[in-house]
Amino acid sequence: MILHADAIDFDGLRAEFDLPGAFPPEVERDAAEATDRHAGERADLTEIPFVTIDPPGARDLDQAVHIEAVGDGHRVRYAIADVGAVVKPGSALEAESLRRGQTVYLPDGAIPLHPPVLSEGSASLLPDEVRPAVVWTVEVDSEGETVSVAVERATIRSTARLDYAGVQADADTGRLHPSIAGLPLLGERLRLRGVRAGAISLRLPAQEVVRSEWGWTLAIEPHVAADEWNAQISLLVGRAAAGLMVEGGIGLVRTLPDAPAEVIDELRHSATALGLAWSASEGLGAMLDRVDPNSPAGMAMMREATKGLRGAGYTVLGPGLDAATLGHAGIGGVYTHVTAPLRRVVDRYTAEACLALYAGRPVPDWVTTRHDELTAAMRESDRVAGRVDRACVDLAEALVLEGLIGTERPVVVLRAPAGGGPGEAWCADPPVFGDCSGPAGVGTRVTATVAEADVAERRVRFAVVDPGGEPPVRG
Repeated sequence: MILHADAIDFDGLRAEFDLPGAFPPEVERDAAEATDRHAGERADLTEIPFVTIDPPGARDLDQAVHIEAVGDGHRVRYAIADVGAVVKPGSALEAESLRRGQTVYLPDGAIPLHPPVLSEGSASLLPDEVRPAVVWTVEVDSEGETVSVAVERATIRSTARLDYAGVQADADTGRLHPSIAGLPLLGERLRLRGVRAGAISLRLPAQEVVRSEWGWTLAIEPHVAADEWNAQISLLVGRAAAGLMVEGGIGLVRTLPDAPAEVIDELRHSATALGLAWSASEGLGAMLDRVDPNSPAGMAMMREATKGLRGAGYTVLGPGLDAATLGHAGIGGVYTHVTAPLRRVVDRYTAEACLALYAGRPVPDWVTTRHDELTAAMRESDRVAGRVDRACVDLAEALVLEGLIGTERPVVVLRAPAGGGPGEAWCADPPVFGDCSGPAGVGTRVTATVAEADVAERRVRFAVVDPGGEPPVRG
């Protein structure tokens, strides 16, 4: 379903959410004049053929990777843009990044964390450019378990700029770049390791609003196995960094509590109603890993399981903390943000803490004195970024369906209407999540009319007209 180019007022959303505009002149000046404060301390790793994997067109390249087989396992080198070396503590650039928190993405352009002269230029790991980096070296065994961790400042040179679809195509035809030839095997080992540790992965359709030659279109964000493999490398390093900080008792970790017993009981009832097997000894993550997310029952279960992933936050490490409260239930262990400093402010500080802890040096004051400010900045920017992302999609959904009022569409009921409140349904064409009314069972595929498409309120609703659709199908 195509929208006209002027049908979505993204500037209106920028104003509604009070998103920052142009950078102040002093911030632009700091970014343009930024130099490497650790230039004389770096290992020279420019001979290692790192490669980057990012969406097409991206220029804020945070990470570059090199993987090699070591016995039955792998050695991963993960180079992260060393933003901490080029953003001077106490500068206007640092203050502005703390105010912004993170890059906020809209379909027609991003609100960047740093001026593009830095984030897309001098600090970005662009191909064939020598760049300062924080390089993690993590060795894992044949089960995906971490054997050793090291981190250092280095200079690197990326040798190729790859994208997810290209990596997937190369993997399918056996032509992967030599630097990531081990990525499919390692990525799958790390994924299975996560499942064993209790990691929870929700495989729901990811909507995106994209520009086409005709205007704007609402589509399903393409997802290939290479996305998951690359994400697993980032998670591996995030876990390694959190382990260093927890051991040293200094830093900041990303936390998510285990779902309360009553929520797990509720989810077990949902699984039973949907015809999904879930043994008493099996965790939520392991059960979801077996579910077919494309079946009506599987999709409904994935949506219900979001109840088990609530309460994410940031915890400042220090004396008296219970180690049991420091884990991230979605990842299956301790974890921190450390791999995207061009796009997320906290990663700059966690990287600096890890460098100091690994080297046995005191963590700099400019890191430790910012922890409370960082948690506040990330909490608020996470909230805003999530609301902006949802608003963009909600607005596109209403605009897509506005011309389809009264038409019938097949939908999957993800949550049945109850207690006078609406349920929730998924329409695949056009790809829309919306409220639903009328008699329908959860996890069924039914026929519904487009009953409401309120552009001003960014709200859509389906009304079930034929509740005798497919019964729940085992996922």
